[in-house]
Amino acid sequence: MTDSENAGKPRQVFIVSDGTAITAETLAHSILTQFPDLHYHQTRIPFVDNVEKAEETARRINTVEKELNTRPIIFTTFVDPDIMRRFNELVSGHIIDLFRKFVGPLETELGQKSAHSIGQTHRIRDDEKYQRRIAAIDYTLQHDDGQTNRGLDEADVILVGVSRSGKTPTSLFLAMQFAIKVANYPLIPEDFDRGTLPEALRPIRHKLFGLSITPERLSEIRNERRPGSRYASIENCRSEIHDAEQLMQREGIRWLNSTTKSIEEISATIMADLGLDRQRKT
Repeated sequence: MTDSENAGKPRQVFIVSDGTAITAETLAHSILTQFPDLHYHQTRIPFVDNVEKAEETARRINTVEKELNTRPIIFTTFVDPDIMRRFNELVSGHIIDLFRKFVGPLETELGQKSAHSIGQTHRIRDDEKYQRRIAAIDYTLQHDDGQTNRGLDEADVILVGVSRSGKTPTSLFLAMQFAIKVANYPLIPEDFDRGTLPEALRPIRHKLFGLSITPERLSEIRNERRPGSRYASIENCRSEIHDAEQLMQREGIRWLNSTTKSIEEISATIMADLGLDRQRKT
């Protein structure tokens, strides 16, 4: 089937690697977001680390292509040339070899060969940095959704906003990717009636960053959790968001609307605004 015949159909996207495929998935996502009209279903296939697994994976992808009658897009990061060669011989689809796309030119520029070793991306190079990341994840999980006020002064940042505005996934991303200790705290109707921040947050307001969201999107998200409830109604969502934004403005809290932004964009903004971008990614 030609690319023109594929136009308009959902495309199958496969991320195949002899490692975890997490790095490849992140890069593939960044590339695919440049095509906002593209509809696709993404599948990550990790640890394809021998020729037999490569053959099995190729057959699996070919079966999907035959069943759906659409040409798949395949991102690969094979380090072993024999595995890569056998996979490419068998599989049908548009292959984007991320490893050789970047490593080859860099080898030429540096005048040296790469290690060609599986798992280099996720190797623990610095035990201290690794332990900081684990500590940040542990802290963030303990301080999710206002579970405890203990140790809030240890947070690098405290996210505030109405329930389901994106605080938890952003918190975990910052902890896992950047070893940043994040607490998140919901703003609730009692706070709006009182017209001030929760008492526990007042002494550390300099660490606060707010997330907001459109009422329509918030209602959709809440209806997935509690369909038909007052909590999820568009009227209640409008009221909560209005009151939360008013409160953040009065208290001088920096905030952004998370509706159309990725977690990566939200996190980058938070880090830049609070000066956390100086912390190196672990």
